[in-house]
Amino acid sequence: MALMMNVGIKQNDGTWKNVTISVNDETDQYGKNVAVWESQTKEQREAGEKRNYCGNGQVFWTNGNVSLAEKKEEQQEVNDGMPF
Repeated sequence: MALMMNVGIKQNDGTWKNVTISVNDETDQYGKNVAVWESQTKEQREAGEKRNYCGNGQVFWTNGNVSLAEKKEEQQEVNDGMPF
């Protein structure tokens, strides 16, 4: 389940940029569970235009409603003949 919200950000030139912030319950392979992208119009979504991602991150504080992000550790075994 994800919590999504639309936020308006005032830019330096005085115009506004609308972005969507998504906080997911599960983390990705890098320990991230937050994504931010520019909001799209209904027409842009229906046309299949790609999202313009602004960034991603992880939850680092919570009041108990969202789980903290934990990086998923991948075990990789390398056998290249080296003794270390």
